[in-house]
Amino acid sequence: MKRKYILFLICSLFLCEVSAQTLEQARTLFNKGDYEKAKPVFEKYAKSQPSNGNYNYWYGVCCLKTGEAEEAVKPLEIAVKKRVTSGQLYLGQAYNETYRFEDAVNCFEEYIADLSKRKKSTEEAEKLLEKSKADLRMLKGVEDVCIIDSFVVDKATFLHAYKISEESGKLFTFNDFFKTEGEHPGTVYETEIGNKIYYSEKGENGNLDIFSKNKLLNEWSDGRPLPGSINASGNANYPFVLSDGVTVYYASDGEGLGGYDIFVTRYNTNT
Repeated sequence: MKRKYILFLICSLFLCEVSAQTLEQARTLFNKGDYEKAKPVFEKYAKSQPSNGNYNYWYGVCCLKTGEAEEAVKPLEIAVKKRVTSGQLYLGQAYNETYRFEDAVNCFEEYIADLSKRKKSTEEAEKLLEKSKADLRMLKGVEDVCIIDSFVVDKATFLHAYKISEESGKLFTFNDFFKTEGEHPGTVYETEIGNKIYYSEKGENGNLDIFSKNKLLNEWSDGRPLPGSINASGNANYPFVLSDGVTVYYASDGEGLGGYDIFVTRYNTNT
């Protein structure tokens, strides 16, 4: 009997570690940030009592934190209607991640107004509000792209298949240009006359940053990071410069709408 009891106890502890079994366990995991394990219990309770604000709040936050923003919207909307504290904070984030930027802006503004009335800090909400406003501006600037033809190539040989005109310069993988080996996601753009390159490699923050080098006689200068907000957040890669030498295109997965987005910036020649 003793062996059976010990075996049962060990199995029970193991099950508790895998996922929550009770509402109390789920709340403990939720407070620890272990949303994946807490989510099944909250889902069960939210479905059994669909008008309960707390159950929907916990389930909605778990969905949001585990990458299911679409699923998070409805339960968080219920939580907000039931005036659950912090419901608007997470609903705004769910709206933002599902590209409902106007709804996100409205949600954060209402949340900030409520916090101000209660004399609570609005710093976190204001940062999220500014992000949603920036995303809304970017969405309005998005252009439709028409695909007229396509074919499949290996990622490693993509630039060999991508042809541009001579006056547009040249594109290389990092390894091809610098004669290095190993996996390196960076690319290199060389100007038409070959006197300057723009390339991507890891910077001081551990992310990919875009640098430039000038050719002095037959040697390249030290790399200099591009100025401004280009390398401010996330990974910056795939630089391309128009023949005017001023207009720079690049991709970044930082302050964008998700994954790599394409940005354009222009040098201020005075600074």
